[in-house]
Amino acid sequence: MKFLNNYLNDFKLEKWQIVSVLCLVFVISGFFGWIYEFIFYYFNGGMDKFYWRGGNFLPWINIYAIGAIMILVLAFRYRRNPFLVFLIAFFSTGLLEFFSGLVIYRVFGLRFWDYNTEILNFLNIGGYVCLRSVSFFGVSALLLMYVIVPICIYLSTHINKKVFMTLCICLFSIVLFDELYNLVFSRVLHLPRAHDVYYRIGFNFMNYR
Repeated sequence: MKFLNNYLNDFKLEKWQIVSVLCLVFVISGFFGWIYEFIFYYFNGGMDKFYWRGGNFLPWINIYAIGAIMILVLAFRYRRNPFLVFLIAFFSTGLLEFFSGLVIYRVFGLRFWDYNTEILNFLNIGGYVCLRSVSFFGVSALLLMYVIVPICIYLSTHINKKVFMTLCICLFSIVLFDELYNLVFSRVLHLPRAHDVYYRIGFNFMNYR
């Protein structure tokens, strides 16, 4: 409780802690998003089969990691006000989701998500964003701000500096390489992508349009 009180009040982190915690949050948030979508699309698909979500070998989805870092940048200074944190996350992630989906569709002709075809799609805008999605992101921001980040900071103060930094940077590097491989290297070098490999093995994927 004392640590949480210190976290909510003004305190300073060293630069190595900031970098390490951000790397760890990036990894955890992407994994958290994969778990959420893995469960949600099981129900959305009629509880008939599970689907592998994302385009990586690892169970990790980039937009959740990007959204988490964005929320920290925008809302960390307001962490003493949970309602304000929720509102910032609600609107900022909504904008991120809407414009990401729109740009991907306009540039690449793909729809990685379409709320028009999903359950609980109240007040969706063009299928790119809906009330359920931004509400979930808002609640997830509270989990991020008051559970995940404090735990990461706590670990940074109780684990050897070099060990903690090495662990965080290695995890971040592995995830980043997986992302770059499937987004860039596999296309440029004509190598098999995660989607292709898992499809051959027998994993189920949502059909992108």
